[in-house]
Amino acid sequence: MLSVCHDASASTMSSHAVTAGDVNETADGVRNLVHVTDNAMDIDQSGAASIDEGLYSRQLYVMGREAQLRMGTSNVLIVGLNGLGVEIAKNVILAGVKSVTLHDDTPASKLDLASQFYLTEGDMGKPQAAVSVKKLAELNPYVPVRCYSGEITEEFLLGFRAVVLVNAPLKEAKRINAICHAKSIAFITTEARGVFGSVFCDFGDEFIVSDRDGVEPVSCLISSISNSAPPLVTVNDDTRHGLETGDLVSFREVAGFPFLNDSKPRKVTVTGPFTFTLDIIDEADKKLFEEGQSFTGGYVTQVKQPLVTKFKSLENALAAPGEFLINDFAKLGRSELLHVAFQALDAFQEKHQGNYPKPGCMEDAEEVFTLSCEINKQFAAKKQFSVEGIDDADSKKIIQALAAGAVGVISPMAAFLGGIVGQEALKACSGKFTPIQQFFYFDAVECLPDAVYAGTPDEFAPTGSRYDGQIVVFGRKLQEKINSLNMFLVGAGAIGCEMLKNWAMMGVASSKDGTIHITDMDTIEKSNLNRQFLFRSKDVQQAKSSVAARAIKEMNPDVNVQSYVSRVGAESEDQFNDDFFESLSGVCTALDNVEARLYMDQRCLFYGLPMFESGTLGTKGNTQIVVPHKTENYGASRDPPEKSIPICTLKNFPNAIEHTLQWARDWFEGEFFQAPSDVNRYLEGPAFMKELNEQQNTKIETLERLKSSLVDDRPMSFEDCISWARFKFEELFSNQIKQLLYNFPLDQVRPSRLRLSDFVVTT
Repeated sequence: MLSVCHDASASTMSSHAVTAGDVNETADGVRNLVHVTDNAMDIDQSGAASIDEGLYSRQLYVMGREAQLRMGTSNVLIVGLNGLGVEIAKNVILAGVKSVTLHDDTPASKLDLASQFYLTEGDMGKPQAAVSVKKLAELNPYVPVRCYSGEITEEFLLGFRAVVLVNAPLKEAKRINAICHAKSIAFITTEARGVFGSVFCDFGDEFIVSDRDGVEPVSCLISSISNSAPPLVTVNDDTRHGLETGDLVSFREVAGFPFLNDSKPRKVTVTGPFTFTLDIIDEADKKLFEEGQSFTGGYVTQVKQPLVTKFKSLENALAAPGEFLINDFAKLGRSELLHVAFQALDAFQEKHQGNYPKPGCMEDAEEVFTLSCEINKQFAAKKQFSVEGIDDADSKKIIQALAAGAVGVISPMAAFLGGIVGQEALKACSGKFTPIQQFFYFDAVECLPDAVYAGTPDEFAPTGSRYDGQIVVFGRKLQEKINSLNMFLVGAGAIGCEMLKNWAMMGVASSKDGTIHITDMDTIEKSNLNRQFLFRSKDVQQAKSSVAARAIKEMNPDVNVQSYVSRVGAESEDQFNDDFFESLSGVCTALDNVEARLYMDQRCLFYGLPMFESGTLGTKGNTQIVVPHKTENYGASRDPPEKSIPICTLKNFPNAIEHTLQWARDWFEGEFFQAPSDVNRYLEGPAFMKELNEQQNTKIETLERLKSSLVDDRPMSFEDCISWARFKFEELFSNQIKQLLYNFPLDQVRPSRLRLSDFVVTT
């Protein structure tokens, strides 16, 4: 762990530059990379061993070793350490970049305590970056964290791979972006204003995306290739190919068209879920296809090409933003409106010496609306971007809501935007996953009370409490309700830690009438420290729930919290009984299994409680809000079943690595779980045989397993175990394969015109 605070005289870090060679540009600004010289992404492979796989094990599954190494060579600058800024810093530090530098000399105020989780009431008046640096440095011992105090100059910026501005004035953002754009430094600026948020990304004229989606390349068994022009490729009909028109593919082990086995990428045009055509390059290529055999086996594999994407500078993108990233199809046109409204909000603060509209003040909100209309007219006069109907009642209401809560940064919005911006910063450092191009706007106006539009500023005036940052957005009445909530969090893992932090900042259960209940039967492991930020190395092997409870109590001493180590289920209903559930305001599940989710869903249904359900998978996530008598419950729908592999394919014709893995798993479960389980139940008493007699479909198979385990193959010594293993190996990997080859010779043609040799899995 290293935390340092220094000023403008400190030395800067080495600069990065990205250059690209030949590229083919498409209409949407995405260019296919032919040749690249990427100094920013150069990796010192000798440092590969420096990755702590015990800490980053879960992240490596998502990012990959190469991307992790790239992040480990990238320095990140974060300017602005309010609630949103500290969220971004936390996420980037946990991910394992080379270093993080913080810049924010703004004195901490009461407004910040509602979202900045590393501030205390004793820090009021102190620079936010200097106060936060020590606690942020504790998150990851491999990432040095520094604070910088001084002017942000071009020379200083050259030391960073990515620069993030938080709630920065537009004029300053344009200045810094101009430097970053010219020097190929990734630039992100973001704002959290009440229930509104914005993100802008500029990664330079030529930014390399090594992997646009992180999905493994598609690989399929070929059923046939035609001699036609263009040649039609048909894949085995038990798997859709999953390709898109324009994708590149390569071939291997194709007997009828051996020239295809040159590993040369070829572009495809999709004609169906199991078919696609190949683009013939020239007449010589066409002739080779005509001379080939019209049926064959082999494999086709998607070739993922790096992309070079082009970004506009902030100055240019404001006037010509292009398409916006849509996040809610019920709010079409909202992004365009907010694009103008955020600029009007900045114009207001510049006009009023850096002051934003007063909370709940409709006069100030009206001025922001007027500025929005004026800016929109200026755009229209220049025949640039403009918004139709900006002066209608609905649009005016949205702009007024933005203005009314502009001074507040609330924890839920900071957490949401902090996750997005943190991920964009990691994209800039790693080159993995497609970045936002270029604006992203979000709002949650549905959360606002009607009093926002009633012109009652007293309801939203700061009270001098640590929740002022939230009161200026939602008002005092709602804050009082939040303070008295009784919430039950099931699971204190990655999502659970984030929820607890949000609740602590919001003031959930901070009055004498409220309590946060946490239960989690797990203990902390080293791999948890990479994403479960409430835990530290000293907490390993301790109960997650108790450590998490202590951590949020340090963030907000007013919070009332009770921890448990019980598993939710029938066995704990004496603890989580009627009185317990009837005292709750709501339940949040942060679980890792469906069984527990369904159980909690039933309990919430029975007691009429709202349930907040969520989950993550790599870079993807899901949420479901269950409101009694308003929405369907969690158990009302089921995820589509995972695609199963036919038994005949597993036993006789495995043709993909996943087939062999599934075969091995099925065999292991049968030998080392199902058989011992049946034996134990049989030995417990006659009830098992009575139950077995009613299951005619599996009776004989189960009895054979019992006889094998208790009589035929029962080991009496360690040597017997060795003999059993040796004979089992002979049966599985010699005898069965010989029998398969006897029944289906390699040159035997099946009705689908495929040979057995086409199914051989190679490693």
